[in-house]
Amino acid sequence: MDLRHLRYFVTVAAERNFNRAAEKLHIAQPPLSRAIQQLEAELGAELIDRTARPLKLTNVGHLFHEQAVQVLRRMDDMRTMMSAAVSSERRRFTMGFVSSTIYARLPELIREFRGEAPDVELVLVESVTFDQIAALKDGRIDVGFGRIRFEDPAVRRTILRNERLVVALPAGSPLAQETTPISLADLAAQPLILYPRFPRPSYADQVLSLFHDHGIEPKVVYEARELQIAIGLVAAEEGIAIIPESVRRSRTEDVRYRDLVEPATSPIIMSQRVGDTSPELRLMARIIARKYAEWGYAVPESLLV
Repeated sequence: MDLRHLRYFVTVAAERNFNRAAEKLHIAQPPLSRAIQQLEAELGAELIDRTARPLKLTNVGHLFHEQAVQVLRRMDDMRTMMSAAVSSERRRFTMGFVSSTIYARLPELIREFRGEAPDVELVLVESVTFDQIAALKDGRIDVGFGRIRFEDPAVRRTILRNERLVVALPAGSPLAQETTPISLADLAAQPLILYPRFPRPSYADQVLSLFHDHGIEPKVVYEARELQIAIGLVAAEEGIAIIPESVRRSRTEDVRYRDLVEPATSPIIMSQRVGDTSPELRLMARIIARKYAEWGYAVPESLLV
């Protein structure tokens, strides 16, 4: 007796007709009849009264039908339970990132990871660097991509590269009509839009330090919650913003970008737990090393270990 015969029998009992049951099971009628006959021979009793129109079950058939339905239902429950168990065993890799790294080729790294690890559930969490450090230590994320150097003995940092900073200007600003590099001194009188507003320290402090290192006190007018709001405020002619170069591709119709005379960069930092050597983390490191080589970036030595 096998499950296939049980399903055949339950279908015939439901349809009360061999032809309709065969159509529903997508098999020919003769093999279906033989299967039911084999089942009856194995049990030593007739299960279906074939003289009745429509067909009906014998007394033994009714008893057997109740048991067959329970067995099939139990098998379906078992399949569902095992499928859920297999899904819960699927490995998960959680990545934290600050919003500006989305423009710095992070999406291409994510696509590569998904392509090489299709059985790993990749979870993406947008969070500032400060929150990433706490999430790494708590095990809520497995790797973080940010821009702030935080010292913590439980977290290992790898500076992937230093990205050049540029200034975003309203398209209608007189300063936006030139394409040559502009100095910080020329920007001193311009209303400055910082982001993020909190928590601190953050990328906003990097921008403030850039001005202060050159003896300039910027005129801060807004502290935006996030990058896109800052760019939107620039487009609205509310001020200027100092942004990573990769962001300049995000908006061009009403914002203009100029290089800075002063050398200014912001690091892209990968953070992980000290001692974490998971296969997913090693795969991410290999992908970054490979793609950085393709893009012409210097590959950090720590990724080649």
